[in-house]
Amino acid sequence: MVVINKKVKRIIEKDKRIIFTTTREQYPFVVESGEGDFAYDVAGNRFIDFTSFISVYNFGVNGTKEVRNAVKAQVDKLMHAAFLDFHAELPVIVAEKLLRFFPSGFGRVFFSNSGTEANEDAIKLARLFTSRPYFMSFYGAFHGRSLGSLALTASKARHRKEFWPLPNVIHVPYANPYRCPFKADTPEECADACLSYIDTYVFSKTTAADEFAAIFIEPIQGEGGYVVPPKEFIQGIRKIASDNGIILVDDEVQAGMMRTGKFLALDNFGVKADIYTMAKALGGGLPLGATIAKRSFGDTPAGSHAGTFGGNLVSLAASNAVLDYIAAHKKELENAARTKGRLIMKRLEELKSEYEIVGDVRGIGLMLAAEFVKSKETKEPAPKVRDFIVQDCFENGLLLLPAGDSVIRIIPPLTINIDNLNAGLDIFANAVKKAATEFKIH
Repeated sequence: MVVINKKVKRIIEKDKRIIFTTTREQYPFVVESGEGDFAYDVAGNRFIDFTSFISVYNFGVNGTKEVRNAVKAQVDKLMHAAFLDFHAELPVIVAEKLLRFFPSGFGRVFFSNSGTEANEDAIKLARLFTSRPYFMSFYGAFHGRSLGSLALTASKARHRKEFWPLPNVIHVPYANPYRCPFKADTPEECADACLSYIDTYVFSKTTAADEFAAIFIEPIQGEGGYVVPPKEFIQGIRKIASDNGIILVDDEVQAGMMRTGKFLALDNFGVKADIYTMAKALGGGLPLGATIAKRSFGDTPAGSHAGTFGGNLVSLAASNAVLDYIAAHKKELENAARTKGRLIMKRLEELKSEYEIVGDVRGIGLMLAAEFVKSKETKEPAPKVRDFIVQDCFENGLLLLPAGDSVIRIIPPLTINIDNLNAGLDIFANAVKKAATEFKIH
């Protein structure tokens, strides 16, 4: 059992008193260090990590040895290169390596400091390239919290409350097979209904197609609940964008970097975007975002966008080592996402068949989730059940993160040892069993 000592309590008390924050989770985890499959808190407790620290440590907690060594070496050379005004070799090296993972025709990279910034960059690029005022995004989407990216975000009303007015974004339904916003008997029917809505109600009733600069989409919704749409939906969005001269922006911030078994999660759906945004695991644990666009879009006007720390050398040194690691271990990582994902999904399916509280299990590769409900028939969300399970797992040495209204995401490092993976799944399964008894839902 996890021990919560005086030091943990003191740090949390001070945190609440002096630091602006709105997003802390409910359990008292005060991290101190990490290595491989494990994270350690200031009280000396060890936790199996099923969070990858929000899909940042895709290749082990605190990154690989090569990443850490690259960071240390760069710190001793130069940390900040004023990339706004001066040239440097490392940004060029990393951009070239990054572009090797993208379809042919992509030849422009803008470096920033986060996924939010990467999406802000994409907003501005789309307006520059099209001279159109509107954007389309989806209910359940999360693209960031700055005002431009917040306008795209629509996963929880509290994210947007008090921050109006926001830029021009029209939100449309996302094809969620488990909770389709329209009456549909199959995932394909759900996809058709959501796609039809855009033509029937948006383009015809509110905003003409030729006023949209870009459609922003997550290939798998993250904060919205790890929703995996039907392939037909993603392919249909691509067609709508192509038919109307709209730029398709693919937000790979959480789903990219081999998380689904492919470098780009969108590749699971057989389509390509026009602009991609990346962050999280791209920096190997350090702040780094990237916006990657087609070469055919051309250059941007001088002075139209910049950022002091975009292209920071220490973050790029980490990313350089991350990209080298992926290139050297790509087949191994693909296999890990596939085989370990199947192992997890099998256990989740068993829990779903046994317990009424497990309404749905879903995901691709090692981007997986379970949704908890009060009843399989009504599908009413059960956030208290979800929170009970997350807390119980923490108390027994497993770190988890929630998503959506009543979802738990399961995103261990791709490199996790099978024995540690199974140990974590045993803790999770035991917590689900306890929750079913605690809430008398069987």
